[in-house]
Amino acid sequence: MNLTRRQALLSVSAAALAGCATASNGADQGAALNGFFEDAFESVVAASPQLATSLGDRRGYGQWDDPSETAARRELDQRIASREAMRARFDPAQLNASDRLSFRLYEHGITRAEENWRWRNHGYIFNHMSGAQSSIPAFLIGQHAVTDVSDAEAYVSRIDGAGPRLRELTAQSNERFAQGIAPPRFSYEGILQTSAAVITGAPFTNGPDSPIWRDFKGKVNALEISDTEKTRLLGAGEAALLNSLRPAYDDLIVAMQGQAARASEDDGAWKLPDGEEFYAARLRNFTTTDLSADEIHEIGLENVARLQNEMHAVMRAVNFSGDLPAFFRFMETDSQFYVADTAEGRADYVRRATQAIDAMRARLPQYFGLMPRAAMEVRPVEAFRERSAGLAFYQRPAPDGSRPGVYYVNTFDVRAIPLYQLEALAYHEGIPGHHMQLSIAQELEGVPRFRRFLSFYTAYTEGWGLYTEYLGKEMGGYQDPYSEFGRLTMELRRAIRLVVDTGLHHKRWTRQQTIDYILANQPSDPHSAARDTGRYIVNPGQATAYLIGQREILRLREEAKAAMGDRFSIAGFHDAVLENGAVPLDVLGELVRAWSARA
Repeated sequence: MNLTRRQALLSVSAAALAGCATASNGADQGAALNGFFEDAFESVVAASPQLATSLGDRRGYGQWDDPSETAARRELDQRIASREAMRARFDPAQLNASDRLSFRLYEHGITRAEENWRWRNHGYIFNHMSGAQSSIPAFLIGQHAVTDVSDAEAYVSRIDGAGPRLRELTAQSNERFAQGIAPPRFSYEGILQTSAAVITGAPFTNGPDSPIWRDFKGKVNALEISDTEKTRLLGAGEAALLNSLRPAYDDLIVAMQGQAARASEDDGAWKLPDGEEFYAARLRNFTTTDLSADEIHEIGLENVARLQNEMHAVMRAVNFSGDLPAFFRFMETDSQFYVADTAEGRADYVRRATQAIDAMRARLPQYFGLMPRAAMEVRPVEAFRERSAGLAFYQRPAPDGSRPGVYYVNTFDVRAIPLYQLEALAYHEGIPGHHMQLSIAQELEGVPRFRRFLSFYTAYTEGWGLYTEYLGKEMGGYQDPYSEFGRLTMELRRAIRLVVDTGLHHKRWTRQQTIDYILANQPSDPHSAARDTGRYIVNPGQATAYLIGQREILRLREEAKAAMGDRFSIAGFHDAVLENGAVPLDVLGELVRAWSARA
C-alpha cells in the first residue's frame, strides 16, 4: 500500500491553543473537542501542501512540504503543545464513547511521535524501494491534477521547487552516511536506476518523452485553452525541468555513486547506532504490541509450519506426486501460471485482476454493512519506477471523488505475479481489502478528520489486508485449487517475513541467509527472493505487522463468535472493525468487545 503524505503531522492552530474555556456538560465538551480537532486538522493541511493536494485541496498547490529537520522539530513541538492543551481543556470522563476514542487516538499519535523522535535520522532517505527520486515524479503524475491554467502553473512551480527539495534531501543523506546510517551497497543500484530513468528522454536527452514531461504535456494539451497559452506553459515546464530538476538529479546521482563506493555490505538495523533499541522501537511502532523480536520470530516459525502443512491438501487435490519443494518448483516453472511476457500479457493480467475485484464487489452486501462510495481501478505501475517499486500497493482516492482509489500492480516482471496468486493479491489491495478499509475510513461521518486521513497503524491496515485474503475464500473466491494454493503462499510469505525480518535485524542474518531461507520455504526464484529481502532490509520491522495484525483480527472474530453464539453477524463484525478507522490492536480489541456486548 502506498501513502504519499506525511502520516502523523498533527499540529494545532493558534486559535485552538488559545481556547481555554471548559464546557459545562458532555455535549458541549464533545462539540468543543471536535472543533479543537478541526482547527488542528486545518493547521496540518495549511502546513503540508502535499497532504492538501492528496485531499483535493488547492492550498499551496505549487509547493512541496518542507523536508528540513527544523520544520520537523517545529511540527513536533506544536503537536506536543496541542496535546497538552487538549488535556488541560477537556475531561475524557465527560465525553461520549466516540469522542473519548478521538481524544485517546489524538493523544496516542502525538506521544508515539514524541517517543520516536530519537530515531528521526535512522531511516534511509534514499533506498531502492523509496525516496524522493521516485516520489517526486509519482506525486506529480499521480496526485497533481491540472484542470486550468493556474493548476498548470502550479505544476511548473512544483517542478522548479523539486530541485531545491532534492538537494536538501541529498545533503541530509550525506550527513547520515557520515554517521553510519546508510543502506547496504546493493540498494544503491535501484536508487541510481530510478534517478536516471526520471531524466532520460525529452527534454533531457533524445528519445521518447521522459515521465514528468510526458505527463505535463498530456495535462496541458488536454486543457481547452489557446495554442499560444499552451506553448507558454510548455515552455515554462521545459525550462523548469532543464534548469532546476535536471541539475538536482545529476547531483543526486553523483552523491549516490559516491556513497555506493564506500557503502557497507552489512544489512541489518543492528549495524546502526543503538541499533538493537532502534529495532525494538520499530517493532512496537509497526505491530502496536510489546512482542519482542524473539517472540515474533517464534510466531513466524510456528505459522510457517502450519501453512506448509495446509499446502499438502492442495497437492492431494490436484493429484501431485512429489514432496512440497517439488510442488513449489512446479508452481514456479509451469507456463500455465503466468501471463505472456508481452504488452498484451501485462494488459491481460490487469484485466483479470479487475474481473476478480468486480466479482468480489458483487458479494459485499452479504458480508458488510458499511460500503465505500469511492470508485476503484487497477493500474500497472508506471514505467519510470517499475524496476524498483514493490509488487503491489494501493493509493487511496481523493475525498472529493476527483481521483479513484488505485490498486497498482507491478507488471514489470511477469514471473513475480503468477496467476495463482492473482486473487489473493487483488483482494488484499482492492476489494475487500485496502480499498474497503481506507475508503470507508475517509468517508466516516461524525468523526474528526485526523482520524479519517491521518491515523495510520500498520498492524491494523495490513492486518486487514491479509485478513481479507482469508475472507475471500469465505466469500466464494479461490474455486481453483491452484488459487487456493496461491492464497496459502501469500500468507506463508507473511509468516516467513516474521522469521527473516527478525533474523536480519535481530539475529544478524546476512542477506544471503535470508534469501536461502525464503527459497527453501516458499515458491520463489532467486530474483524474487532477493527483491523481497531487499525490501525487509531497508524498512526494518514493517513486514512483521501483516501476520501479527491478521492473527489478532481472526482471534477477535473467534472470541466474538464464542461470546455471541447465534447473535454473531459477520457483517456486524466487519463493520465493528472498520467503523472507527485505523486504531492500535489493543484498542481494536476493546471496540470489538464493546460491539459484542451491545449486540
